[in-house]
Amino acid sequence: MSDFWHQDDLYRETILAPLRKCADYLPKMGGDKEVDLAGFTSLYGADPLYHWVGFDSPLMFAAHRAAGGMTSVYRQLGMGCERLFRRVLRDQFSLSEEQVAWSYEVLPRADSHDASKPAKVRSLSLDGRVDVEDVRDSDAAARMSDWIDRQRAALDISAPLKGAVFEVRQGYKSADSKRQNADLANAAQALGHGYLPVLTIMSTQINQVVRARYRTGNWSVLMGTIGSHDPLHSTFDFVHQVVGYDLHAFFERNTAPLRAGMEDILAALLEAE
Repeated sequence: MSDFWHQDDLYRETILAPLRKCADYLPKMGGDKEVDLAGFTSLYGADPLYHWVGFDSPLMFAAHRAAGGMTSVYRQLGMGCERLFRRVLRDQFSLSEEQVAWSYEVLPRADSHDASKPAKVRSLSLDGRVDVEDVRDSDAAARMSDWIDRQRAALDISAPLKGAVFEVRQGYKSADSKRQNADLANAAQALGHGYLPVLTIMSTQINQVVRARYRTGNWSVLMGTIGSHDPLHSTFDFVHQVVGYDLHAFFERNTAPLRAGMEDILAALLEAE
């Protein structure tokens, strides 16, 4: 039982550790350095208009801090979810850190760099990988292989696949076309290397037009839904039924400490200091 609670502690800290960085967030106010309350008051107080209308108020500083901090909160939650998901894959499938990592190299387009200089190779990566051959437990390997085959059939992918690679996000409300195009390129690379590309959303927050485009681009899309008992579409059902860990139960057990940690972070972020 002590190992069980130790694992909960580890997983909970994996989520909260990146979020704690948000409590120290300071805005840059158009410069290249972070600005604290004293610096903000000096900067805006020296501007006649901003001083006249009261923009040099500590409450205005708090508003700037909160606005940028909210973006940071979402970003750091995504980082925590990515690390947690990868950790669960490692623990449940007995994989090494190297085995759950996946990256590939690409050369820049001919028109995107100085032809007189050697082209620099870029390394791009996704957030997790499971190669079925690396899974030593035969039952777990069979579950993973069967799940990949079912996803392959649903997406009408004819090529055989040896595993899956995962892009993990806390949510996906953006409709940024540049980001989508990069992800679609990632999917093509994954399939070319014999892996099923899986967009793994931990929440239910996603732009439905974007979701449809990813499905058309051969991405399997998992959502943070509960109660559907559908590992082909639910992140939590996939992790429970295929990977073998009840991630939904983990979050239910740890809701109180996770919420308390988040309250502390938000309180610090919203202080006008």
